[in-house]
Amino acid sequence: MPEKITSVLGFDYGKKRIGIATGQTITQSATPCKTLNQVDGNPDWPAIETEIKQWRPQALIVGMPYHTDGSENKMTAAARQFSYELEKRFKLPVIEVNEALSSQQAEEILKQDMKITKQNKHEIDRMAAAIIVQRWLDQQMSSDER
Repeated sequence: MPEKITSVLGFDYGKKRIGIATGQTITQSATPCKTLNQVDGNPDWPAIETEIKQWRPQALIVGMPYHTDGSENKMTAAARQFSYELEKRFKLPVIEVNEALSSQQAEEILKQDMKITKQNKHEIDRMAAAIIVQRWLDQQMSSDER
């Protein structure tokens, strides 16, 4: 039986940017970290490695984009490829979480405190990653109670 996961690093994968957030099962909280820009259409692997070394998560969480009816879209395959690469490069378990509407939810939360512009759109990606991690944490809580 693997040890219980207590810390995770979550990713909101996008074609232009990848939002990153941390999550702790002890505090049941997710925290937005940073947003990395894609480099020539590819993830910034050295920057991702830096984050993984800094946070030392036991697992990685990747938001999987689906249509609201649960069917896959063109981003689903790209996010799945990103998950596969993460697992291959960093030898950590990768958990896929449905990220449906996480970016819209993030934008709503952020709009309460700021005006969203082109200059701060990256804030949405970080917050979306935190929402994805929080969903996973909430699922862990409810499965622990069963």
